[in-house]
Amino acid sequence: MKQIAIYVEQLISGCGVGGSAVAVVSHIVMVVAAVLMAVLAEWVCRRVFVPLVLKVTARTEARWDDVIFNEKVLVSTCRIVPALVIWSLLPLIFFKFPTVHDLLGRLTAIYITVMTVRTLITFFDSFKLLEGDHRTARQQYLYSVFAVVKIIIIFITVIIIVSILFDKDPTTLLAGLGAASAILMLAFQDTIKGLVAGIRLTSNDMLHIGDWIAVPSAGANGRVEEITLTMVKVRNFDNTVVTVTPQMLVDGSFQNWLGMEEREGRKQVRRVYYDFRSIATEKGDSAEAGTTNITRFRQHIEEWLGKHPKVVATRPILVRQAEATQAGCCVEFAFWLKAQDGLGFEHDTSDIMEYIYAAGNDFGLRIYQQFPEQQASE
Repeated sequence: MKQIAIYVEQLISGCGVGGSAVAVVSHIVMVVAAVLMAVLAEWVCRRVFVPLVLKVTARTEARWDDVIFNEKVLVSTCRIVPALVIWSLLPLIFFKFPTVHDLLGRLTAIYITVMTVRTLITFFDSFKLLEGDHRTARQQYLYSVFAVVKIIIIFITVIIIVSILFDKDPTTLLAGLGAASAILMLAFQDTIKGLVAGIRLTSNDMLHIGDWIAVPSAGANGRVEEITLTMVKVRNFDNTVVTVTPQMLVDGSFQNWLGMEEREGRKQVRRVYYDFRSIATEKGDSAEAGTTNITRFRQHIEEWLGKHPKVVATRPILVRQAEATQAGCCVEFAFWLKAQDGLGFEHDTSDIMEYIYAAGNDFGLRIYQQFPEQQASE
């Protein structure tokens, strides 16, 4: 390399430059040449390498290569190339100035380290594009592992950068951090707890992206939008966003409606209280003689629900006598509706219950209710 530098100086001397100006001009020329070579290398990488890789991945039937080797990853990789060119040319340019060479070499090494880590993080983040509407347990487990790996990589990167700046061995710095392990554990305790909770959630297949969950203690009732090590983002049906920690979901309890959505029908259970004084037996010689009006009412409602177009006829339909209270004789209605979305489910439930309220009058039944004057007297 020194011979190349000497040759450049001879060319400059041949152009009429003499004295100390030869060294200055030769260094300027080599710096400009190095910068131009670095820019050219990045241009070739962006304009030739990136389109070529994208065309190759587009022709394959597999989807993973389109996602993992996407444009962001490739462009981030191309940003490392100019620094590698500069790194290789520094000994040629500044062999007479070891101090400048050492300073620029360290700065270039830091840049290469940072950009390499950035490329790795972009690569890991690309795996999120592989998921569909529902994130599988295996995918969520990989994302949890990747999140921890990213934290470790960033931590190691900081150590490497410090070692480059102060010209120290990275292993020596890592050994010196042993005494500070307690502080590090305290600083990353939420991340560690989140990792353990995330692994428990995914290993038991408890939660996925797109699931409808309800966490009453946190005011969450909606679709899961994002799952990370430290939080689960839930968008409620009123478009408010609630963040819940994985630790809260694991230590506490939450309701996942995935099972309901994957199967036919959504169960509804309602109770109506009837006045005991309106219950009577049928009299006369008819077939219903001796049968109470509330029994015939229950049989009628069960038959009516079985023929209702909005009720799943293949699922159990039950109209039963529940435990009586001071509010009256309790009749419980349990059935499965075809509509599973919140709006349709509530509308269909209202239609059915309104008929049940009105049908009781046809059998001589009165729904129990307290009037203001009764409440005052009590």
